[in-house]
Amino acid sequence: MGHRVWFTAGSIAVVGALGLIGSGRSVVQAKDSVTFTEDVAPIVFSRCATCHRPGEAAPFSLLTYDDVKRRGTLIAKAVTSRAMPPWKAVVSDYAYKDDRRLSENEIDTIKRWVDAKMPEGDPAKLPAMPPFTPGWQLGPPDLVVSMSEAFEVPAYGPDIYRNFVVPLNLTEDKWVRAVDFRPSARSVVHHSLFFLDGTGTARKADGRDSKPGFPGEMGGFSGARGQLIRMLSGGNLAGRNANSMTDESRAVGTLGGWALGANAKALPDGLAFFVPKEADLVLSTHFHPSGKTEHEASTIGLYFASGPPTQAFAGLALPPLFGVFEGIDIPAGEKEYTIRDSFTLPVDAKAFNVGAHAHYLAKRMKLTATFPDGATKTLLQIDDWDFAWQDQYPFEQYVALPKGTRLDGSITYDNSPENPRNPSNPPKRVTWGEQSTDEMGSVGLLVVAANEDEMPELQQVYAQHVRQAAMTRPGLRRLMQSMPLRQPQRQ
Repeated sequence: MGHRVWFTAGSIAVVGALGLIGSGRSVVQAKDSVTFTEDVAPIVFSRCATCHRPGEAAPFSLLTYDDVKRRGTLIAKAVTSRAMPPWKAVVSDYAYKDDRRLSENEIDTIKRWVDAKMPEGDPAKLPAMPPFTPGWQLGPPDLVVSMSEAFEVPAYGPDIYRNFVVPLNLTEDKWVRAVDFRPSARSVVHHSLFFLDGTGTARKADGRDSKPGFPGEMGGFSGARGQLIRMLSGGNLAGRNANSMTDESRAVGTLGGWALGANAKALPDGLAFFVPKEADLVLSTHFHPSGKTEHEASTIGLYFASGPPTQAFAGLALPPLFGVFEGIDIPAGEKEYTIRDSFTLPVDAKAFNVGAHAHYLAKRMKLTATFPDGATKTLLQIDDWDFAWQDQYPFEQYVALPKGTRLDGSITYDNSPENPRNPSNPPKRVTWGEQSTDEMGSVGLLVVAANEDEMPELQQVYAQHVRQAAMTRPGLRRLMQSMPLRQPQRQ
């Protein structure tokens, strides 16, 4: 994995002037100059300091004039190239919440400040630092839990998928509106999926392994096969009425997940994940050895909703299950290898979040909506995918998608030597798999039914779409051959 430069930036253009005092810092300002206190500090404090402060993901702080000046040239280069702030989605037809992209004027302001030798300005005009909750970007969680023992990640070797049981010890059922994940060894944790287990299955598996946790696969503690079963049976539906749930759906569920480069985000008002009081949290974590032995003991913060949700929501992944049915087989040297999938909505729906996932070779991703009147709108477009920066993009407002709207998703891979992110030199043939040097890919949309009563129909038709993909596309046989049925464990 290549090196990353961490900081988030946005800027405002304010006019100042330049002068000198005995300390060598600028205080008297000429009309057309740009200064730290009036121009740069407001954006650094509101955007950069969220991550660039002690205890957060970034490797250095940007809390003072000296902090920012020390790296001013680096900051200017990073924002000019749009490597920073970390936001891979380009402009779509619908606005995203918390869009971190800088305008050309904002980038120019940062460049002019650096070109002007980074004057400080009047310290009396320095804005107040916004309040931060140490370690938690959404404020204090309602419940904080941690792994009881650290797991050792070796310096070298293949990627590791490991499941860790974290008891929640809830005394009553809860609804969760957000989850924040805090890895202790960020350099080796690529992603973690959050599952709920009220059956005791995960605890038993954990007890059979002498090390913390137990082996797993990308689909969670039940593996990719279990993930497929949940999708085919409608298990991708979240936020159901607890009274209408089956015993099975109460016992096993999901709380989403975290991936490298992502920040915690709350669900929209009226939506929540159900967590039964008897459930354990299971972290299905993907480790990528970094060349240095690390020890991971994850901490998780749960944010409870004030009450049950008003409706359910569903995830629509195109293609399903990270493209496992597509038979991904990318020849060495191939610059334009594309997988595609389409799904037509059987009911009126509203989208509230979009995202994507793939590995190193992915280059471009796109999700569009073609409406019944023929108009096509872009929901997500990424022109320079980076395995190191994976995020979700919540829409500013719900996006109305009428019945009959066709969703079209595509992912293009570059397995040529010209791809600077290609992990193989020279390039080699790459097929679908769970190792970081394998490939996979989906673009996904989170939706609610405009009429809550029609959510079961949406769920059933999407499950049919998954079944159709499994039966007609070339990847299922390869999946089953690579995942032989296991013999049941003796109790």
